[in-house]
Order: sequence, then C-alpha cells, then structure tokens
Amino acid sequence: MKPDSAPSHFTRRGFLGALGAGAGAALLSSQVSSSAFAAAATPARRLKIGHTGITWTNEAVATAIKELGALGYDGFETFGNVAESWEAKGSLGPVLVENKLPLIGEYCGIALHDPTKRKTEIEKLVKWGQIIKKLGGNVCVVGPGGVQRASYNFAASKTDIVTTLNELSKQLVDIGIIPALHPHTDTSIMTRDEVYAILESADTKVLKFCPDVGQLAKAGADPVKIVKDFLPLVRHAHVKDYNGGPGFEGYLGYCPLGQGHVDIAAIMDLLEKAEMKVAMVELDSTRNIPMPAGETAKIAKATLQKLGYTFRV
Repeated sequence: MKPDSAPSHFTRRGFLGALGAGAGAALLSSQVSSSAFAAAATPARRLKIGHTGITWTNEAVATAIKELGALGYDGFETFGNVAESWEAKGSLGPVLVENKLPLIGEYCGIALHDPTKRKTEIEKLVKWGQIIKKLGGNVCVVGPGGVQRASYNFAASKTDIVTTLNELSKQLVDIGIIPALHPHTDTSIMTRDEVYAILESADTKVLKFCPDVGQLAKAGADPVKIVKDFLPLVRHAHVKDYNGGPGFEGYLGYCPLGQGHVDIAAIMDLLEKAEMKVAMVELDSTRNIPMPAGETAKIAKATLQKLGYTFRV
C-alpha cells in the first residue's frame, strides 16, 4: 500500500529548507521506515473480491451487475431462479460481459430435509447448474430449505439431508459444477452442531462448503472457528458482517462490512488459504435498507482495501 501523500503545500525542497537538511533527512527516513512497516503489516493478498446480488431486488439484477462492475468487483452471484428467468429473455450473459463482471456461482435453494421432494428438487438444481456452467460459473451454492425451527427435529431429518446432499452433489460434479453447502438461519442446517454433523457425515469427496460468516454469527456460532475447522472443504464463501443492533433491522441484523461483530480480518486471512479464487461480499436484505445497495458495496470495498485487497477500479 502507498503511504499517504504529503499536503500539496509541503514540497520536499521547502520542507527541508525550513527544518534543515539533517532534520528533514531524519524525518524522511522515519517516513520510509513507517511505510515499510505498514507494507509488512499488510499481508499479500491472492483472492479477488466479488459480490452477491441479494442487496438489490431480484428485478434490479442488471442494476446490481452494472454498479458492482463500475466499482471494480471481480465476480457476481445471483439466485438460480433469477438466472433461469433471464434465460427466457436472452440470458444474463451479455449483461455480465458488458460490465466485465464474471458469474462465479448461483445460490440455489433446496428442501434437503423433505424426501418426498428429493427427485424434483435435485432435477431443479441440476438444471440451474447447467445454467451456471453456460454463464461461465462453477459453483452451486446449496441453500437448505426453510423450516419452522421451533418444531423442527434435526436428528430425525439428518439422514434425509445427507442422502439428498450426496445424490445432488454427485450429479452436479458430473456436469462440472462444485456443490457448496451454505448453512442458513431458519433452515434445516443452521446451528454450529448441525453444520458439524452434516459436514462430518456427508460425502465430502463431492460436497464442499460455502460458509456465510454473517449467518453463522447470527446463529450464535463462531464463524472463525468453523471456517478454520472446515477450511479444506471451503470452495466458496459469503463474507458478511452482523451487528444485530438498532439501525440494522432492515438488514435482518446484518450490516455493511466492517461495521459489525464478525472478525472480517481473521476470516479473510483464513480464506486466503482456501481452494478458491474469489470471495463474495454479501449483505442481506432488500427490505427497508437504510442506504442504497450500491453504497453498501462501496463501504465493503473500502473495508477490504484496508486489509490489502485491490479492485479493478
């Protein structure tokens, strides 16, 4: 990172003339040392940064792509049903190309816990996987279906969840798509114990992991610990912050990156070691947000730049 520039009225010649060559040289040496220290303190970054489209409405997906491309993000993720709806009107492909924003993957919801829907749900996700591939992406973010948590029995559903995940994952891998499980609040896989139980039981030769660190924090888990424990399985990630306090109700407790309780710096240090190329910023939701979606993407960009990440523009 470059050191902050000196104010324009402080030229090097005038400054040294005012303080004397010895004092000026000492100050210059101190500045160089400080800059070197700052550079050494910021680790080299390998990952590119993308952004999901959930902060915008589904109807505004083209606007999301345009705004994120203009900010210099390096990847995009939308919902499987949104990408499918665009196939009928010529595909999202041209919009992504025009804005130099490649598709990385799609979030695809599936009722993992319901065996009566297994066949049709898997067929749906394989179809969406084919659209992901057509658009140049390679990750299917597998989102568990919603459940009534107050009456939900995870132990009774675990076998069905694992069976569906294994069958789905094999079919997605066969068409060249990475299935990455995304635990989510108010679904069949939410808590720390549920995450460990599923990832320790499923066939992880085919099933991989997409941690959403904000969702995990909201569920009461330690996202840093979970990412660390399952780092060999991580192929995709949603980098999200969580505050839960006043002013963020419209985000369901989530907040712009760097303004919450999630240790984003520690998460990014871990993700740098994962087998992935792009980390996805995400911020729920499209309801009652206190600022334009594009502004939250600017805040996230600035937060990550402070951690050493670079953007195209």
